[in-house]
Amino acid sequence: MASVAVPGNLVNLIAAEMASGVDRAVECWMSQIEQALFDVRLTSVDRLQAVKEIVERYKSLTGKAQLQGRGQ
Repeated sequence: MASVAVPGNLVNLIAAEMASGVDRAVECWMSQIEQALFDVRLTSVDRLQAVKEIVERYKSLTGKAQLQGRGQ
């Protein structure tokens, strides 16, 4: 198998972009969870349900729900 030399600055740029994307995604989910937890219009049970729905959406979008169904 042939290997190709990749400049270090390209690797760093790609890693920084990936880290930025992960950070934005986490911030989005945390913001949604905070909004659900502090929504005064919701009861405690409704807040918990809203957070559960956010977690389920995360699992669905990331494929984690499929893995959970297989016992992992």
